[in-house]
Parts: sequence; structure tokens; C-alpha cells
Amino acid sequence: MARIQFRTKQLICLFLMLTSMMLGFSFLPRARAGMAISAINPASGNVGAQVQLTANITTANGTYQITFDDAILKVGNATGNDVNDSFVVPETKFYKHNVAIVDVKTGENATIAFYVSTAYSMNITVPTPPAQLQEGDSVPIFVNTTGANSSSTYDATVSVQTPANVSYTGHVSISTSALGSGNATLTYPEDFSNANTSYVGDYAVSLNLTSAVETFSVGLTNSTVYHRTQAVNIRADYTPAENVTLTVSGNGIQNSTVNLTADSSGVINYSNWTVPETAPIGTYSVSIVSVSGQTVKVPPDTQNFTVPGFAFNVTAKNLAGEAVPNVDVRSFENGASVNNQTTDSNGLAVLTLEIGNYTLQGFSEGVKVGESEFLVNNTEAVDFGLNLTNLNIRVVAIVDGAEIGIPEAAVYLTPENLTLATDITGNVVAHSLLPNGTYTLNASRYSTPFNVTMLSSLLVSGNLVPFFNVTIRCPSFTLQVNVFKADGQPFGNAAVQVKELLGGIQYDGNTDTNGIVAFKNATLGEYDVEIHDSTGKELNRTTVDLFQDQNVTVNCNLFGLNISVTVTDYFGQPFANTNITLQGNGSEPVSQRTQANGVVTFDNLVGDSFSISVYLSDQGPPTVVESLHVDGSTTVPIKINRYVLLAGLPVETSQLAIAVIIVLSVLLVLSLEVYRRRRNKSQKTDS
Repeated sequence: MARIQFRTKQLICLFLMLTSMMLGFSFLPRARAGMAISAINPASGNVGAQVQLTANITTANGTYQITFDDAILKVGNATGNDVNDSFVVPETKFYKHNVAIVDVKTGENATIAFYVSTAYSMNITVPTPPAQLQEGDSVPIFVNTTGANSSSTYDATVSVQTPANVSYTGHVSISTSALGSGNATLTYPEDFSNANTSYVGDYAVSLNLTSAVETFSVGLTNSTVYHRTQAVNIRADYTPAENVTLTVSGNGIQNSTVNLTADSSGVINYSNWTVPETAPIGTYSVSIVSVSGQTVKVPPDTQNFTVPGFAFNVTAKNLAGEAVPNVDVRSFENGASVNNQTTDSNGLAVLTLEIGNYTLQGFSEGVKVGESEFLVNNTEAVDFGLNLTNLNIRVVAIVDGAEIGIPEAAVYLTPENLTLATDITGNVVAHSLLPNGTYTLNASRYSTPFNVTMLSSLLVSGNLVPFFNVTIRCPSFTLQVNVFKADGQPFGNAAVQVKELLGGIQYDGNTDTNGIVAFKNATLGEYDVEIHDSTGKELNRTTVDLFQDQNVTVNCNLFGLNISVTVTDYFGQPFANTNITLQGNGSEPVSQRTQANGVVTFDNLVGDSFSISVYLSDQGPPTVVESLHVDGSTTVPIKINRYVLLAGLPVETSQLAIAVIIVLSVLLVLSLEVYRRRRNKSQKTDS
């Protein structure tokens, strides 16, 4: 008994424990599948780095946020449950930070660590090219750091190596903000002991906190580019009162040499040499040498500069104001050739010319077609007019006394070896031709030549014109059309329509009693010949080439057909005086009554699909309807098995059969009755 009580207590305790565990689990937050960051690339980096984040969110196609230490960096929409997005590391301090993806709808998030590393950089302020630093100039050097410890101080060492292969060192302290960013500035050479910018060439700047190297350049002139008539500013560092020789040299100019003396600060500053008005485009050199040899520089004080010219845009245009490609544009200054270019497909040639007066000449096919004077003082765009004429060719035909343009006529132009084709209006233009040239036009259609026109020039009364117009008339021929019916007889009063295949030309007429119609003065070409009946229905067509007088025959085998309809009863007896209606596809119905032999004939029909309706009564629907396609004269037998003619009147076959059965039955009964009575009478006689 005690053992049973003990086991009962154990079971109760176990039940209470399980119940409490289940209740405890029921109050825990429920985890939802889907919130996870699968990758962050890279996992560490500098401020400003681009970071790719791949994750899943719970809400399909839902809105998400990317946060960095709880600050929202990006908002977007998932593709399904997938997120593949990037963000830029914001300004922040060194080491570990939390990157999270947040499902905006559910508020759920997933987090991953990102480590910010410290970065150092330098920036050097120099003039915008072609301006440049000169000897004796100062250079600001900016030292920056990001992703460092907050509110800290860092000591940095900056080294500058000169073109003379001498290094100078400067020191600076960088104080960071609460976000780990800071900067400081040094000025070279002021903040560097015994440093200078007294040498021409590149100076290399390095920072002990990074391996990156920056450079700046120092020259003698304040620019590397000068145009004609511009003064060249030259500056160099020497000892006070030192005498030097300055020389400017270059191709196409006489060397300019001047003796100068450094001022009390040892500076040579000279701006009295200007680029000559005749200086060719090219490279020039400035050099300075000490007369006494007191200062010897390695590398020497020598520097190049260029006279580059301007981009002078020339658009060649013909007399009609159209751009002309493939024109050789030549430029001359004081009779000397300077720069030659060929115009592109837009008629543009870009010449490189310096300030000055120039003569431009245009050549087409080796012939000079234009010459103009231009002043160049900057980058400019000008139109260059050329003596080139457009040849406007029009191919026509005379139809009913009116001039009609002929499309798709080919015109071969020599000596240009150019094949042209007229447009829908019959016109075509050969652009930018030499007005004094001799040209030959060979006109053809459907590969058949029909005209040769010679042009001795494109001048009108000896004058240049934007367009020279020439008209070519197509020859004409006689087209005779002979039309016959299906029975071989001439088809009189048939409507004949003749259409040129490429459009624009049409002739209409009607055949005479002999089935003939002649179209005189028809323009050459390829034509569709169509035959129509009086209702406009097409009966037949053919195609004819009209490059000479033509005589064409068209047989309308579907016109003049006869349809005979024979109507009989079940026993083949003809139905006389029966209404027969014939109707073609889309045509008016025609009705006739059968003759005594049950036949009716419909004449002069056009082949088509027909329906034949037989009316045994003048009222009500047709008794029989038959359909047929007719492509020749034919006889159509219609046997109405439903009726039998008795004394000329139609009787339904079923009713006649019933009547016959009744009559036969009556005769049978009467025969049996007669037989019975005769038998009874015979028996009485025997008894």
C-alpha cells in the first residue's frame, strides 16, 4: 500500500514538472523562419568602403532596412524573401559595429558584425592644368584619418623627396573626433626644415602611416600651354644678385636669349617674352643657366611648353546649304600649308590652328571647289561654302495629258558610277556634283534601259545654281487587249483595267463588239491586266511587259457559262412550270420556270459558287436547295424523290404509298370475300 502511494506521488510530481515546462515554453517568443544574414562582403573595411549584404526576411516582397549601429543606411524591397543590397560604411570609429537587416512589417531583425579599420590618406593642392607650380611656390599637404579611435591624437611624419634626390621631413599631430576622424595640414617647404621648391620636376610625398605616395610637379613657367601673343611667365630660384642666361627656343622661331639678375631674395621673375604671332604649333623649351656657375642645378632648369592651337571646326556645305562629306579641306597661312583634314559623313573637318589669318581651300575629287579667308582667335565653328551643285532628276510619264512621276526608275550616273532610284514622286537627287563636269544619265526600269541623257555642265546660262533640274520622259507604247468568253466568242463591253505594278499609272477602257480595247501611249513598265464584268466582278487577269507595242489575249473562261437544271420526280417524270431560282455568291438571284421537259437554262453566267432553289409552290420555302461550284457550262439534275406526279400534280411519295396499300388491302379483302362466297355456294350445291 505504501509503495503504491509513493508511486502515485512520483507520477503527480512528474505531471506537474511537465506542465510547468510546457507553460514556460508557451511564453517564450516564437521564432519565425526567414530572418537571416547569409553573407557580408567584405567583413571589415574602411570608412567609405562599399559592402555587399545578402540576407533573407520574413515578409515576401516586403520592405527592409539596413542599419549600422541602429542608424538606417538603406531602405529597399526584397525580391521574394531575398535581399541582395549594398551600403557604404559611414563615418565611424575603429573596431566592431553591428549591421542589421530589419523586416519593416514584422519588426524582426538579423544582425552581423562588421569591423571598421583605420585609414590614412594625403591630399595635395595644386593648380588646375595647364597651370602649374613654379620654383619657389608653396604646396599645402593635407593629412587625413578615418576609422581611428575616438578623441585621440596621432603623430604623423611626412617626407618629401625632391627632383634633386634630397628628402625633407615634416611632423604633424592629428586629433580625432568622437567618430574617429581627423585631419591636419602642413605646408611645403615652410613646415619642413631647410626644404625648398627650387628644382624643376616631380616631388614625391609619403606618409609614415600608409604606403601611398602622392606627387606634385614644379616648373619654370606658370603654365604648360600658351597661345600666340600670350606672355610666358618664368620664375626660378637662385642666389641673390646671381647672373643667369634665359633662353626660349623652338621649331620655327628664332631663339630668344636674355641675361637676367636674381633679386635680393634670389628670385628670377621674367614675363617679357610673348609667343610670336607666327609661332608654329609645336613644343618649345625654356632653360636657365647660371653665368658664373655659382648655382649648378641637377636636374637643370629646363622645361618644355606647347603652342597647341585651337580646334577650328569647319563644316563644308554645297550651294544648296547641305553638308558635304569627303571634301579635302586645306589651310594656309602666309602661303604655307598648315593643316589638312577630310570632312566626315556630317561634312565636318576639325583643323588645329593657332591665332591668325588663314586661307581655306576645299577640294572635291581633286578639283578646287571653294576658297575663303578666316580669322582664328579661339575655338570656333564656321561654315565653308563650296561650289558644288545638286542634280535633281525627275522621271515622268504623260497619262491623260497630265505629267506623273515614275517611282523606282533607276538612273546610273557617270562618271560618278552612282546608281540612283526615284522615290514615290519620281524624283531623285545626286548631291554635291562639280558644276563644270560632264555627266551621262542612263535611265532604266525593270532592268530595261529606255533613255540616255548627256549633260555638258550643271550651269544655267553660265551661272552656278544650287539645283540643276533635268526631266526624263518615259517612252510610251500601244497595248491592245483581246478578250474572249468561255465559248471562244469575243467579249464585248468588258471592263478592262490596266495597272502598273509599282503604282502611279492606271488605264481603263471597255472592249468593243469584237472584244478589243487598245491603250495608246501607255507608258513602259509591267502591268496587271484585269477583266471585269458589268457588276465590277473580276473575271480574269494577266501580267504583261510593255517595253514595246504589245497584243495580249485574255480568255475569260468563267464568263458566258450556261447552267441547265433538270427537275424530275421519284419516277423521273419532269416537273413542268416549276420556279427555279439561281443565286451566285454576292449576286442578285435569277428565277425561271421549267419547260414541259422539266428543264430550265441560265445563260451568260460567270463561274462562281451557286445555290439552286426549287419551288413547287409559289409560297413558302423552297422544296429543294442545292449548292455547287461552277467553273464551266454544266447540267444539273435534281430528282425530287419526295414527290410523284399524278395527272400533272405533285403527290408526296409517302401518301401515294399509303393510298396504294389501302387500295391493295381493299382488293385483297374483296377477293377473299368473293372466294368465300363462291366456296359456300359450291358446298350448298353439293349437299
